[in-house]
Amino acid sequence: MKNLFFLGLIVCFLSSCIEKIDTKALTNTQWELSELPGTTLPTTAKATLNIADSLKIGGKSFCNSYGGQGEIKDNKLALKNIFSTKMFCEGTDAAEHAYLQALNQVDNAKIMDGKLHLFAADKTLLVFTKVN
Repeated sequence: MKNLFFLGLIVCFLSSCIEKIDTKALTNTQWELSELPGTTLPTTAKATLNIADSLKIGGKSFCNSYGGQGEIKDNKLALKNIFSTKMFCEGTDAAEHAYLQALNQVDNAKIMDGKLHLFAADKTLLVFTKVN
């Protein structure tokens, strides 16, 4: 019985340590891509992420515009229904493809040291610096 009580206390303690996503810190923000691991970012264009009310997202993927919807489920942020324009842009095509592919894989997010980190499982996919 004593062991069961201590197990219950440990579970309660650990569940209180789970980091919750603050949607207020995300909504109505603008971010600029600063890191895309494994990809050299183009110097001629920037990728942006704008998060509006109800977690609607949009921005520039170096050349094209994109949009989609953020969704919080089980205290994790996922990006859904990503769409984009389809112009061919020489010099940014590889980075743009990698960026959009990474956005489609996002299943969690954290703001650390003033930067927005987007993850798939525990792997960092994208890092953004806040613009506003």
